[in-house]
Amino acid sequence: MKQFFKFVLATVVGIFAATIIMGVLSVIIFAGIISSASEKETPVEANSVLMLDFKKPIGERTPNNPLADLNFLGFEDKNLGLNDILANIKKAKTDDNIKGIFLNESYLSSGQATTEEIRNALIDFKKSGKFIVAYGEVYTQSFYYLASVADKIYLNPQGFFELSGFSSEVTFLKGTLDKLGIEAQVIKVGTYKSAVEPFVLTKMSDANRLQVTSYLNSMFGHFLDGISKSRKINRDSLFAYSDNMRVRYPEDAVRLKLVDGLKYKDEVLEDLKKRTKTDLKDDLNAVTINEYDGAPTNGGADKDGEDSGSSRNRIAMIYASGEINGGDGDDNTIGSEKLSKALREARLDDKVKAVVLRVNSPGGSSLASDVIWREVAITKKVKPIMVSMGDVAASGGYYISCAADSIFAEPNTITGSIGIFAVLPNMQKFFNDKLGMTFDNVKTSKYADLGDISRPLTPAERAILQNQVNHGYDVFTGVVAKGRKKSQRYIDSIGQGRVWTGKQALKIGLVDRLGNIDDAVKAAAKKANIKNYKVIEYPEQDSPFKSFSSAFSAEVKTRIIKSELGVDYRYYDQIKQVKSIMRVPQARLPFNVVIK
Repeated sequence: MKQFFKFVLATVVGIFAATIIMGVLSVIIFAGIISSASEKETPVEANSVLMLDFKKPIGERTPNNPLADLNFLGFEDKNLGLNDILANIKKAKTDDNIKGIFLNESYLSSGQATTEEIRNALIDFKKSGKFIVAYGEVYTQSFYYLASVADKIYLNPQGFFELSGFSSEVTFLKGTLDKLGIEAQVIKVGTYKSAVEPFVLTKMSDANRLQVTSYLNSMFGHFLDGISKSRKINRDSLFAYSDNMRVRYPEDAVRLKLVDGLKYKDEVLEDLKKRTKTDLKDDLNAVTINEYDGAPTNGGADKDGEDSGSSRNRIAMIYASGEINGGDGDDNTIGSEKLSKALREARLDDKVKAVVLRVNSPGGSSLASDVIWREVAITKKVKPIMVSMGDVAASGGYYISCAADSIFAEPNTITGSIGIFAVLPNMQKFFNDKLGMTFDNVKTSKYADLGDISRPLTPAERAILQNQVNHGYDVFTGVVAKGRKKSQRYIDSIGQGRVWTGKQALKIGLVDRLGNIDDAVKAAAKKANIKNYKVIEYPEQDSPFKSFSSAFSAEVKTRIIKSELGVDYRYYDQIKQVKSIMRVPQARLPFNVVIK
């Protein structure tokens, strides 16, 4: 028996020691992989073509995941953020080894303003005299809008070309809630605050239909203007092509001068070889934008003043992307605590001479939005702060923007939606009729159980909540009026939850200029009276280990659900958001704006 315990003890110690050794080795190997991935530099051969292929959603910033390039554990190439996409196009403009850009077929699942930023970067790239060639088997409207700036646009002879106008769809959940015996008790301010409509209606209200029609026409008009200018086609003609769906076959796109020719991909690649003076028997020197991200950058300051060197003058680029909630948030959501900390760090850093707050958010918690707004307002007293709006900067996203010195938006940015709402579910019928559950309670005070979801609100309770929401709206319109130097009465008249495009918002005074991220940075530098500067990004992204762990678990979970639901995944995603909305007063966009 003594010998038995000796062997058991030896085995346990051996396993324990082996576990420690394997753990240490794993950390070393993992760290080595990260180190080698982060140090990887891409050589770019002479007469190369930069290939742009956007088939994944484009975020504001590239995730901090150095393993993404390694196809490790099923991960594909890293998904570059808008920041690196724009930087690489700008880098290619002055890179003698890059002779042109090839826009390869892309479904471009990005927002309108993101597409606008990339398109403008391509227009700027063309000033170098280098070519841009576009090819696609399928041209969605978003990809065609991007490709319309190309010198030559080619479509597959059997391909598909979409030009049918914009549409916006809202999913309504009232019927589902009725079947479950759940009543959405809505308290709101704002005639146009349509975020609650999916809970209480089965179709758009007249007011919501009016605002959606207005901003959709504004966005489509900008879309047509851009193509008209690039392709030199009359705007009214383009509208007629869309309204009558004149492009039904590839030949129609050529005849209407929307594309320059019908070619198969091998013919397009042959054209690129001729443009780069490559022997037709040799392979084309091509580098993807992901690979090019690792190419060296030209040092020194460019003509606009941004310094890639060691300038002590800094401009803080603070990213506010995603829903607004309390706490720290993550790389895909805005946590009021984390963003407030970033603003404080930039404000207290003497090297930081100005701040650009990049906002891409539909809003969220009104309380968290107010916490962030306070930090923006304090920062404004100390140093210049500009706001650059992305695809969406509405409701809470506008709340955190309004105190800035100046607000920049793209013409097709979605903004405004100044309003507050709260939704409290009454699940009495669901519990009683569906589950057979009943409840009883004892309380010390009249309103001790206010907010209990097992019963409906009393008239007195509803009045209390309505007063709280009214107060929230009064605060909201008050801070906007102060920030925009308008009367609160005027802000209320253009508020009421109404959504505007950037172009419309400029006319009514909600934004100051139409422009992109670079415009906001240059304006910040000018106001700070600095010529050479370095742009530093805040807040700090999650560590590689945390990014890898969270990205991997989220990727696996999402893939499993998507494989089961397919195209219906978006309905699951919308229903999942109901829980977060039915908690605290919200300053957020209409429930999931979808533009096709």
